[in-house]
Amino acid sequence: MKTRIGLIRVLTTEDENLLNAHGRLLESHFPELQVESRCINDQPKGIYDEESSALALPKILELGKEMEREGVKAIIVSCADDPGVGELRKIVTIPVVGAGSSCASVSLSCGGKIGTLGIRERAPRIMRDILGDHLVSQTRPEGVKTTLDLLTGEGRENAISAAEHLRKTGAEVIALACTGYTTIGIARDLEGAVGIPVIDPVEATGLFAWHLTRGR
Repeated sequence: MKTRIGLIRVLTTEDENLLNAHGRLLESHFPELQVESRCINDQPKGIYDEESSALALPKILELGKEMEREGVKAIIVSCADDPGVGELRKIVTIPVVGAGSSCASVSLSCGGKIGTLGIRERAPRIMRDILGDHLVSQTRPEGVKTTLDLLTGEGRENAISAAEHLRKTGAEVIALACTGYTTIGIARDLEGAVGIPVIDPVEATGLFAWHLTRGR
């Protein structure tokens, strides 16, 4: 029997294909998991600054409590900022996994010098805290300010250029600091372009969600 996992998207969308993109990826890598995806309301651009993060917090908490009541065995917050992860862990009894902390942790298992590629100049605080002195470079693609910008052809091309910059500045591993990169499926393309490991944040959450729900 598959293990039901709840996945919270912080980008509001009525597009079922987009909504379920991260869940489908996880199910393809972890066939033991059945991922049920929901999105928060009224945030069509997702989380991209402090204000949008603050607006999202109560919505994430309410959705997490609802998912627990419906019987999921763990919750994934599919955002590299880990919004609401710490708060949810205090009010639900099931594991809560954040994309940012997962990505940073897996990155450290692959190398000692990490570069982050996000949608802001600096990586989310949770990733910076975990990586510490191992974080050697941080950047975002030119012209990219929200996750929607990654869905354009120009955004994808600029992401590859930014990844090359990280490699040239000493990164041995690239940690994707926005789950929008998962949506466009660019991790393997980046690896091919720059020749170093690229860690996808949603794939990383799957490792921890699978581990934490074994036997439940």
